[in-house]
Amino acid sequence: MSCASATLAVWASAWLAGAAAPDDVLDALAPWSDAHDVAAADPEAAELTGLPGPGAPPSSTTMLLAAVRRIAPRGQARLVLPAPGDVRGLPGPGRFSREATTTGEGVLFADAGFGVVPAPVADGVLRWSVYAVPDPGPVPEHVGLNEAERDLRSQVRAAAAALTEMDVARHRPGVREEIAAALRGRPRALWPDGMPPQALRVLQQADEVDAILVAAAGDEPGGALSASAAIARSDALRPIAAAVRVARRAAVAEAVRVLVSVPRT
Repeated sequence: MSCASATLAVWASAWLAGAAAPDDVLDALAPWSDAHDVAAADPEAAELTGLPGPGAPPSSTTMLLAAVRRIAPRGQARLVLPAPGDVRGLPGPGRFSREATTTGEGVLFADAGFGVVPAPVADGVLRWSVYAVPDPGPVPEHVGLNEAERDLRSQVRAAAAALTEMDVARHRPGVREEIAAALRGRPRALWPDGMPPQALRVLQQADEVDAILVAAAGDEPGGALSASAAIARSDALRPIAAAVRVARRAAVAEAVRVLVSVPRT
């Protein structure tokens, strides 16, 4: 589950470290879309990577991996999950930051000087747009998995109490089945051998909480709730969404750290 950018960040880092083959990366991306293509979104990215630029036919994820290895053969990938008002992990102003914030995800190859943002461009086609990032900015503050996991749990408890106090939370018949169906309907992410168990657990917890958030956000204005009640509910749920993003970033960062640090023979 998680997101396509998390999959690419982990697998591309593992591949660069010699812990995966190129075909492994492509197979791991398959659950997210029937087809993937790649294009440089600006002339600077096209010149840097050798990928087709604006107006040219797109290339493939294989060529994206080749560009990363050519420019930064021992580099690592960083998952970014920005949202309006929460730009942690982004390199600073620029097209990559804007597009990643609009989409809600992206992968920064800081050592290679570019980032990629996925977005559907046709039925069954996911395009990875490549943006030049000449200055990746400072390394984001490290968040340990234990801290991220505790915060995720505490935010869920706090929001539940706030929703109850505001009388916004209300019983919805079948909501458990709704959440389970949402989880079943998401792509099943594939991870490399050697993924740290705690990172996997945190990713699973984040997916479960995300499904709860989707269910809790139902009945927007025009439905059963008034506009003011919907706004109050949104305010109560916002910290949980932020905690989900932090947990996912922390889990991916830890997975990358572990996978690239294992000695290869």
